[in-house]
Amino acid sequence: MTENPSSVNPVGGTALAEPANAKVVLYTLIIIAAVANLPLAMANVALPSIGEAFNATQTQLNLVAVAYSLGLACSVLWFGALGDRYGRKRIAILGVILAIPAALICAFAPVIQVLIFGRLFGGFAAGMAYPTTLSLIAALWGPGPARTRSIALWAALGGAISACGPLLSGLLLTTFPWSSVFYVVLPVAVVALFMGLKYLPAHINETSEKVDNLGGVLSLVLIGSFILAINFAPVASARSLVIVLSVITLIALIFFIIRQRRAANPLYDLKVAARRTFWVAAVGGIIVFGSLMGAMFIGQQFLQDVLGYSTVYAGFAILPAAIFMVLVAPRSAKLVEERGSRFALLAGYLFVLLGFVTMLLLWKEGIPYWMVGLGYAFVGIGVGLAGTPASRALTASVPVTRVGMASGTADLQRDLGGAFMQSIFGALLAAGYAAAITTALAASPNAAAIPSTITNELTMSYSGAMSVAEAYPQYSEQISAAAKAAFLDGDDMAYLAGIIFVLLGAALVFFLFPKRDQERKMLLEFHQKDMADKAATASPESASSA
Repeated sequence: MTENPSSVNPVGGTALAEPANAKVVLYTLIIIAAVANLPLAMANVALPSIGEAFNATQTQLNLVAVAYSLGLACSVLWFGALGDRYGRKRIAILGVILAIPAALICAFAPVIQVLIFGRLFGGFAAGMAYPTTLSLIAALWGPGPARTRSIALWAALGGAISACGPLLSGLLLTTFPWSSVFYVVLPVAVVALFMGLKYLPAHINETSEKVDNLGGVLSLVLIGSFILAINFAPVASARSLVIVLSVITLIALIFFIIRQRRAANPLYDLKVAARRTFWVAAVGGIIVFGSLMGAMFIGQQFLQDVLGYSTVYAGFAILPAAIFMVLVAPRSAKLVEERGSRFALLAGYLFVLLGFVTMLLLWKEGIPYWMVGLGYAFVGIGVGLAGTPASRALTASVPVTRVGMASGTADLQRDLGGAFMQSIFGALLAAGYAAAITTALAASPNAAAIPSTITNELTMSYSGAMSVAEAYPQYSEQISAAAKAAFLDGDDMAYLAGIIFVLLGAALVFFLFPKRDQERKMLLEFHQKDMADKAATASPESASSA
């Protein structure tokens, strides 16, 4: 009789029981994750206000939005490994503590460069707190339906909290300045700190092997330079910087691969990562979660700049995504158990695709809200369906001593996906906007009389165009109309890119990810191999100690 891998304890024997106070522990982990999730999208609603306050370029606004995800993406692999070695609770608590000064740096930033730094620092703090939450779920809950349900709730509430961030931001911005959005995380961090210290176990299934710190540094440089290169790509004056960053990315990638092949205890075990249930799920999750972050990033600017929504209404507009993520997640957990991860992933991709198609075809100037809500609802359903199998497949594919690698990759799905898709969408928006404004200016009968300083301000961002409109009220209607049309040209390019990425991801999952029965068979084989490798490694040690 073939043993079902869903009932196998990766450290041997039968499935682990749920931890004592399982619900309290799970909600503690979700609240700690909320400290990392809330700031992800909260700044998006404030971007128009931030742009006005600092007279920022579109690229600077892109960096404000993406810096947090960048810090997370750079650090989750390294910090997840540190948690596996030195204590997941310890690393999580440290991340929650550091989230407090990071929020204060952002709130009191005197210039936009300090704000970008504060966002990056907050991302690094979240990189300590966030990966340990999934690691602890995988370590405390045995493989099977209980773990799948826990991951489903963790993924759904994490995504919903990210989606609700803009609503909280919008409510604050009706009364307070843009800096107020960064205070929201402070009380959540205090609650998370108290619950984490009280309810989380100090140690569970941690490794005694040394951490590959060199690999951690290389992963940080690799991901950081890659994301920054994408962000600066549309800036004509930064082409040399983009080339340098691209070369650094390539060199870091080569050295990272060499290091991971030679290290005795690699940060990222390439043999495990090569498993189809791991790497296909990883890439699939990057596209799904990146789509959510990209849609919210572009959508918030569209709602305020083009539709004229207030910050409150712009925040409320995203609620369908959060609601459907929470409602669909339990069903996703059942689909994974009944039909397999592949089926649930493909179902999620279908709805994300419908979301981007809705945004591309229907999101125009003057549209009613139901068209906005429909687009967000589709994306929310898609992420709710695909989030659970994407995370569950990773944790099921690795031995428990590598759960930090799995959780770090699951976090990369959100963070690298968010940074990557926001960077791509932001770059396309900036390039499309600048090209459309330049074309409109060239067609103007008074084009030769427009000073270069005004031209530069018009083309740098929508907020820059609004500043010019205020300075020249006699032309404000023409400038506003041209800026809105240019923005729509840019965001159409972003949504089209989203559609292409989703189709590529769906094709990858359809052709390469195993169906349910084959998935279970593969997971069982991986488990047996991991146990054999563990036994072979332990035998010489036992003999020498004897």
